[in-house]
Amino acid sequence: MPWLILLGVLLLSGTSGFKWLADSFLILFALVLLLPVVAWFGLQWWLKKNLVEAPCPVCGYEFTGFASTNCACPNCGEPLQVVQGQFQRFTPAGTIDVEAVEVEGKSLED
Repeated sequence: MPWLILLGVLLLSGTSGFKWLADSFLILFALVLLLPVVAWFGLQWWLKKNLVEAPCPVCGYEFTGFASTNCACPNCGEPLQVVQGQFQRFTPAGTIDVEAVEVEGKSLED
């Protein structure tokens, strides 16, 4: 109810030579109503563009991270980076990445 009274006073003052004041309050009022809506849709667009949801390449734990940052897997703690929408192990330059293969061995008694 107080908003309606304020709006009525502004409209009436616009007819008596204070139109610039009424217009400025109406523009401010419109911005206060529209800015949160525009901000909401802008935030949703930004999140869809910058969030990556993928599994950890080491343990397979599915989690979410930002596309432009390095992060660590919350499950195994492996340092990861985002490459083309997927998580990859973050290894410094010169690091050789190998996969271990389990081999059955024979004891000397056999």
